[in-house]
Amino acid sequence: MPTIVHGFDWPDRLVVGTVGQPGSRAFYLQARTGPRVVSVGLEKEQSAALAEKIEEILDALMADEGNPFNVPATTPLELVDNDPLDQPVEEEFRTAAIGLGWDPSTLQVVIEAYPFIQPDDAALDSGDDNGGASGIEPWDVESDDARVEPAEMLVVRIPVGTARAFAERTLEVVGAGRPICPLCGTPMDPDGHVCPEPGDR
Repeated sequence: MPTIVHGFDWPDRLVVGTVGQPGSRAFYLQARTGPRVVSVGLEKEQSAALAEKIEEILDALMADEGNPFNVPATTPLELVDNDPLDQPVEEEFRTAAIGLGWDPSTLQVVIEAYPFIQPDDAALDSGDDNGGASGIEPWDVESDDARVEPAEMLVVRIPVGTARAFAERTLEVVGAGRPICPLCGTPMDPDGHVCPEPGDR
């Protein structure tokens, strides 16, 4: 069966947000165009890695002589988005792998999210290793998994300003969890904290 692609070429909104309290937050990547909203679950570490890699791409593009792609160094004021996720949050799938790249033909950053794949629900393709819908290879999945046809995937294309805003907001969201204990360096729960023994850290 062909892969169902949840595509957003110029989304009205793309954010990473959370549901729940610090210490038990669930992270979601959410795209919206008009009334259409797609949310996929992902891990905190995936969120941070995605934002960091987007910033690497943008910084590399900005370093080109004359900044030909007009990449902003920080989030443009009109793109600041501190609002929570659009409700209700309905998880389309849980993200197993993320593909990321730069499309010079449209001057957009391309993000692809792939779900976990059950071997019984998918078959290996014919051996084409060109990655996902945009030819972008997932960077956190084994090569054999990348050759499995997913039932569905999320593909989002965003311009450089939106990409900078997305990355900076995502890093702020990731850093807004439980405070870190200054003594042991581990997260502190709101209802109390006991530093673990050195061997348990």
